[in-house]
Amino acid sequence: MNGQRLKGLIKKEALQIIRDPSALMIAFLLPFILLIINGFGLSLDAHQLKLAAYVEAGAEPTRALEQALGSTPYLDVYWAPSEQVARRELNEGRVRGVLVLRQDFAQKLARPNRWPAEAQLSVSATDPNTASLMAGYVEGAFGVWVADTATEKALDDVAGADLQPRFWYNPELRSADFIVPGIIVLVMSMTGTLLTALIVAREWERGTMESMLASPASMRELVGAKLITYFALGMCSMVMSVLITLFVFGVPLRGSLFALFLAASLFLVFALSQGLFISTLARNQFVAAQIAFLTTMMPAIMLSGMLFDIASMPGWLQAVTFLFPARYFVAALQTIFLAGDVWPVLLPNMAGLLIAGVIGVVATLRVTRRRLD
Repeated sequence: MNGQRLKGLIKKEALQIIRDPSALMIAFLLPFILLIINGFGLSLDAHQLKLAAYVEAGAEPTRALEQALGSTPYLDVYWAPSEQVARRELNEGRVRGVLVLRQDFAQKLARPNRWPAEAQLSVSATDPNTASLMAGYVEGAFGVWVADTATEKALDDVAGADLQPRFWYNPELRSADFIVPGIIVLVMSMTGTLLTALIVAREWERGTMESMLASPASMRELVGAKLITYFALGMCSMVMSVLITLFVFGVPLRGSLFALFLAASLFLVFALSQGLFISTLARNQFVAAQIAFLTTMMPAIMLSGMLFDIASMPGWLQAVTFLFPARYFVAALQTIFLAGDVWPVLLPNMAGLLIAGVIGVVATLRVTRRRLD
């Protein structure tokens, strides 16, 4: 082995890596992002779950219950002024559960042998895992409070209170009803961003994009033609995904087709523009595929709420999730499929998708023009 030649080859490989941003990205940036996202995002622990509570009875025993619920780190309790307000908070997704104690709760609790004191817990089960955790946390705090109350009053019967949980939107707690709508986001990301990035990057490699750019067609026409063509392909993929979701997995569709395809259209415009943006920057199929996977697939899985509750993530990572349109699309699909057309939830998410789509199209037009100058 020639040591001098080996030294030259090592130097050549080092210079090639330094000059190739994609190699540095794969070697350093990708592992860093994967470690950060997986380390903080993969958490099945639920903290500070928002619970709206309404207590009709103002007796002393219920005040003790308020203290018991407020002292647990797993619940963030909002004491609603009325049951209607608490239900509205649940319907609009601002809380995950509603606890209601009726006016005669304290009276029945004082005479447990005659009537059980019933408390009603309604939990949003769009995320079955979080719903089960919330029910367990509330039942645990409730049971401890009942036992403490019985000890203070020297009661033999500590079963004088009966908490009756009800699971809304997904009463069977089927994981498929929660996960499958999120998988549609992955399919749309694949059809929109990854496929578009690869195909257009191939055109750059073969020189066909330069030929089209040399034609009399304007930049807006070229980009518009690609968006329209791949938009039709993406919507066909969306129709197939919805049919599989309904008839293979048995996920209910409680919302309207209009809301469903409006949300899908907004997300698809962003995904397509992102694919064109990536291919224009990379102009290489391998690099385009790596960037597309990193910026679409991973956020769709880890940072969208598809599998893991965003509220369980650190505050700074929750803020990062707002940068990824997959978060808005997942929230919209889960609402449409499981809850219906709840517009106070859908409109903010669709607004986020619209803004992302506009930014994506404008950025694609600007970067393509700049790369040609």
